[in-house]
Amino acid sequence: MFRQSPVRLLWKFVRNFCWPNLWNMRHFEQRQRRGEPFFPAFNMISITESCNLSCSGCWVSRGGRKRLTLEQVDGIIRESKRHGSKFFGILGGEPLMYQGLTDIFLQHSDCYFQLFTNGTLLTDDIAQRLRKAGNVTPLISVEGLEQESDRRRQGNEVYLRTMQGVHACRKAGLIFGIAASICRTNFDELVNHSHIERVAREGAAYLWYYIYRPVGADAHPEVALSEEQIIQLRQFLVDERLDAPVALIDVYWDAQGRALCPGAMGMSHHVSPSGALEFCPVIQMATDFLNDDASNMTELYEKSKFLASMRHQIAQSLRGCILMENPQRMVEIIRGFDVRETTSRGTAMNEYLGMQPLPSHDMKEHIIPEKSAPYRWLKKHYFFGFGAYG
Repeated sequence: MFRQSPVRLLWKFVRNFCWPNLWNMRHFEQRQRRGEPFFPAFNMISITESCNLSCSGCWVSRGGRKRLTLEQVDGIIRESKRHGSKFFGILGGEPLMYQGLTDIFLQHSDCYFQLFTNGTLLTDDIAQRLRKAGNVTPLISVEGLEQESDRRRQGNEVYLRTMQGVHACRKAGLIFGIAASICRTNFDELVNHSHIERVAREGAAYLWYYIYRPVGADAHPEVALSEEQIIQLRQFLVDERLDAPVALIDVYWDAQGRALCPGAMGMSHHVSPSGALEFCPVIQMATDFLNDDASNMTELYEKSKFLASMRHQIAQSLRGCILMENPQRMVEIIRGFDVRETTSRGTAMNEYLGMQPLPSHDMKEHIIPEKSAPYRWLKKHYFFGFGAYG
């Protein structure tokens, strides 16, 4: 990262991401401790349903056309900044299909954005525009090597096209990462030291591992990880973090190795393309919707009984992912409120009703603490050190 990226981008990373997030986390901790009106530490923003791929296990409605307006996106960012939150995850669909995206980055030059993308539309021109903004880290999804990428993403030469996006980021000197949603069919390809080295050679600064969640209209629960594979993944991350040539990131476990749910902690919630405030991206039900310029966002968060109940009841029920471990309990909580589905397909509740419990990242007696002292410190003091859970 320090060899590859220009000083201006490194300075933006420190000034816009590192220091403001440290302050934001402390401020969020204080609000939680004092019982002040709720506002999450971070907002994940899905700006559009549109996508150029059709990946299995994706919660986004295929062919959906819902999108946030530029005024709403601008309002979300402005409302968040009022509470000290200047870091945003930008999701889709495929966010690079959203017109005016780079203008948002330029307009909010005091913020930092993580752009979740499949990389196939990330051209040299777009990479140069992101370099000009200086406050964006693309997180490029690589769901397997050649054959697995085509299978998971239901396309042709997807891996090749994704890697062209990776090369564009490296050429532009961007600080970027590579992500992978791990399931049974890509476990052997991606959960190994060779893949870490491959990612490092491509110039990525970090590698982000997720656990596959079988959701959406094409869920494929049969490829979800077994309990043994989840334990193996956790052990792999803990061991490899000691000397990996890139930063290995996860959001599933705290410094002691205990499972956590960012939504139940109140650390982050999600804004859908319909303008709904959702508990997390994969639970597509809501009672609270933004107005035309998102100026009601603070009020919605402060008064939302639905989101407050989700945080409280899920934290009291389990430490892992309720969607995977106990979908029936999740449906019970949702049905206690007058909710609306936020998707274009309109079948999310039936999908939840048909789900069977699956292993999640709560390994219970198989707790594996962090070995890496720097990462343990970051998780304790920078990410998950506040006593917000439960």
